[in-house]
Amino acid sequence: MVNIKDAAIVSEAWEEYIHAKYATTQGGLSATKKVFRDYAQAEATVTAFYKENHEKQTLAHVLAMKKKYGGLDKAYLGVWEALEILNGLVDESDPDTAMPQIVHALQSAEAARRDHQPRWMILTALIHDLGKYLFFLGEPQWTVVGDTFPVGCRFAHEIVHHDFFESNPDSNHPVYSTPHGIYTPHCGLENVHLSFGHDEYLAMVCKDYLPPEAIYIIRHHSFYSCHTDGAYRWLMNDHDHTMMRWVNEFNKYDLYSKAEAPPCVEILKPYYQELIAEYFPEKIHW
Repeated sequence: MVNIKDAAIVSEAWEEYIHAKYATTQGGLSATKKVFRDYAQAEATVTAFYKENHEKQTLAHVLAMKKKYGGLDKAYLGVWEALEILNGLVDESDPDTAMPQIVHALQSAEAARRDHQPRWMILTALIHDLGKYLFFLGEPQWTVVGDTFPVGCRFAHEIVHHDFFESNPDSNHPVYSTPHGIYTPHCGLENVHLSFGHDEYLAMVCKDYLPPEAIYIIRHHSFYSCHTDGAYRWLMNDHDHTMMRWVNEFNKYDLYSKAEAPPCVEILKPYYQELIAEYFPEKIHW
């Protein structure tokens, strides 16, 4: 069973790294760097995480995880209930970031709400990390969080810590190591296997309830090598280019500033429970 405290440390360290790397490229969020713990303190954790992630995220692993979780038979929970469960994912060793996950979720959602985004976008900002429920199903950090990337073709150099892919078996596969691998150019990201984590899992959970734009955001929001660094455009079709604009719009809410005053959960809870009920039944399969 995964140690939830250790999972929280890795999850927070990875998010801090991502925010420090990308937040200043999203307008108005440069303050993010100032409020996180010194990156040097988390560097070893982040590096070790990327090493394990890049060595183990193979096409065979992704297909096995899709089969394992695609039946959505692991739990039967309400969306707000899942948010409250994720409150257990807290890095208690870091007082600067030891806020419940629901507070982080509300910060993102409230930022979208202030900008008068569509209600589905506000809801997406609230729930986009709920796939981290995988931690509570016993999955290790390397297949829950982290940047996502295609498997089954050559790993792009734009992926953070690309050098760690040298120890990934797919890097020496006669097909998977070629530039296009198992894919044809412009086949569309819906036909591409991405590394398995909280993004893919939550997209499967929510696919019958949310608009296509929301599912697209959920599945691709950690695909930084593509939507931020421009890699893998050869896989995208016209639909992807249209939808990726929503991912880029969403990113400014994902890369929220933890310097903001924490929202009051009890005051906001009725609004968000009503918003959840607009799209989801009382309980859904996970």
